[in-house]
Amino acid sequence: MFSRRMFTGALLTAGAVMAAPGAIAAARSTPRASNVVLVHGLFADGSSWLEVIPHLQSQGLNVTSVQNPLTSLAEAVSVCNRALDRQNGPTVLAGHSFSGMIVTEAGLHPNVSALGYIAARAPDADEDYTALAANYPTPPASAGIVFDGDEGRLSEEAFLRDFAPDLPEVRARALYAAQWPFRKSLTAGRTTHAAWRSKPSFYAVSTQDRVIDPDLQRFMAQRMNATTVELAASHVSLLSRPREVANLILQAAGRS
Repeated sequence: MFSRRMFTGALLTAGAVMAAPGAIAAARSTPRASNVVLVHGLFADGSSWLEVIPHLQSQGLNVTSVQNPLTSLAEAVSVCNRALDRQNGPTVLAGHSFSGMIVTEAGLHPNVSALGYIAARAPDADEDYTALAANYPTPPASAGIVFDGDEGRLSEEAFLRDFAPDLPEVRARALYAAQWPFRKSLTAGRTTHAAWRSKPSFYAVSTQDRVIDPDLQRFMAQRMNATTVELAASHVSLLSRPREVANLILQAAGRS
């Protein structure tokens, strides 16, 4: 288990992997993909990718936004795999936030040519993500999760302040109204393998994230040797910086 001090020392020893905000690091060649499958995380639904999708479609990519059931990791992976089964040819599988767990598990699907992580969890096989995250400051959004029995969601205050603070308030409030609750069992799941160990990986770090600590994101990106971009954005960079997020996915698709 890496502590923050160990991680910082590793970066200094290896030389800075991360470049200035907006710069790409650790570039690698990837197969040219014809499809992109996108998966959303907690406190959202498939529409959270609507700002990114047109940029991908304009480059001739076939795009599918999966509706994550937010019930259990196994069910979420199953839904994602069914979407991957429908793809014809190489496919980039990209996930935001919690759905990095799904990308890590479903990414071994034979149609997947590359993986994309947008401010996302990126666990190793059978890793306790909660224990990993405990090595970093507790993100402010955690205190805003409220439960109604087995279902959890973000309070409106936390949604506006911590989840989507760089969106216009009117838009953030509309997204809050549309958030879909998640079951507690979802967050208890662990991946059985890590697709990023065998597939080219790409990571967009949100430097102003209040949901997943930015240094934790940097650690996960560095550990997987991902091509990495840093965005001065909140957790919802896919909505506040959609062109940059789309550009990273295009690179994963061998289109840039």
